[in-house]
Amino acid sequence: MKLRQPNLTLSDRRERASVLILVLWISIGLVAIALYFAHSMTFELRASDNRATGIAAEQAIEGAARYAGYILTNFATNGAVPLNTQYSGEAVTLGDAHFWFIGRDSSGASSTDPFFGLVDEASKLNLNRAGTNVLAYLPNLTLDFVGAIADWRNTNSAGIYSMDYTSLGYADKSYPFETVDELRLVYGATMGELVGEDINRNGVLDVNEKDLNGNGTLDAGLFEYVTVYSRQPNFHADGTLLTNVNSETELRSLLQSSLGSSRAAQIMTRLGFVGGGRGGAATPNYFNLLRFYAVSGMTTPEYAQIAYGITDTTNRYTNGLLNINTASATVMAALFMSLGIDQSTASTAAQQLVTYRQQHPANLNAVTWIVDALGNTSPVIQALEGAGRDFLTTQSFQFTADIAAVGPYGRGYRRVKFVFDISEGSPKIIYRQDLSRLGWALGEKARAAWVAKETP
Repeated sequence: MKLRQPNLTLSDRRERASVLILVLWISIGLVAIALYFAHSMTFELRASDNRATGIAAEQAIEGAARYAGYILTNFATNGAVPLNTQYSGEAVTLGDAHFWFIGRDSSGASSTDPFFGLVDEASKLNLNRAGTNVLAYLPNLTLDFVGAIADWRNTNSAGIYSMDYTSLGYADKSYPFETVDELRLVYGATMGELVGEDINRNGVLDVNEKDLNGNGTLDAGLFEYVTVYSRQPNFHADGTLLTNVNSETELRSLLQSSLGSSRAAQIMTRLGFVGGGRGGAATPNYFNLLRFYAVSGMTTPEYAQIAYGITDTTNRYTNGLLNINTASATVMAALFMSLGIDQSTASTAAQQLVTYRQQHPANLNAVTWIVDALGNTSPVIQALEGAGRDFLTTQSFQFTADIAAVGPYGRGYRRVKFVFDISEGSPKIIYRQDLSRLGWALGEKARAAWVAKETP
């Protein structure tokens, strides 16, 4: 039996077609709305996940900072620099996150992968202490910019080079630098001079950074070579003052307890502490410990026994000494050239010192090891001994923990730099800077090993 087709007019058919089209449009609209909200929820889920991984990374950084404090408390006593073998600095697990200490390899070895560990601030030149003649020998610096640095830190409000900051909207500081990043404010500062090719400031030439001169190695900027955080206390952990080598009574007592009365008498005689001085001359004053060592006639092992207990100043702190055990060849060469040593001799001596400390890690207990490494006839040794003050040390009391972290699944990258000071005993954070804006700084191996590995 066939159903009878309704007898529809053209108008009825058009009406029904319009209703069908309207229903289809409404259906499409509802589907679109559903897809839109589903898509929005997907993005919201991803955003929530990113926030969660970011929070995990931030907490990992806080945990890493506490771990750095633990390292310094236990392994940096008496100014010692913690060895990388004494702690973990790479991909350390903390909950579902991991953290790294972005460091520097004091051997100067070229690598495409970052070195991981704490950074000794005394391995750099002190920006407030270094003379313009030292800064001028650092790579990529112009004499004009070196002069502007001197003008900025000069406490004479009139300045010394008459830099005009009017166009920049502020005046020169006429006071010592408080942070290295303050260099950005100095007249004429360029990112080329400050960071060089190391845009993310991790110590290596990454694949996304330009090798501007095509030499295949990183050419760093001034940030790499200077600090404002190198200060050495002239007192023991219990607060008692170090022995001043210009005090006959204090020095004799220290030498007798360390080397015996007979040997102490010999050394005191060589130093001129006999009846007010040699031949009735005034009691000698030593303002340079290398000179004191050279005159004393002590052997390197003998000097090492007293090295951490002596000073040549009455000041409570000594600022700006360079740790010869951790300084780079570039920094050492600049220092030597500032003392009148020619570039070839200075560079060769600096590399000799780097090689010696790699081959004789057990012989670096006192600054006098450089005499063993270079020989007492070396122009560098003679220049250091003849200087009117100390330049070198083997102790450090300020360290940077440049901490990068990722959360679960290798996401939520964060990076924060901390500077710790242990010159007064317990580690104290004296500077904190968020460097996450500089981008990925852990190298391609870490990206491949952790980001890809941790992604579900």
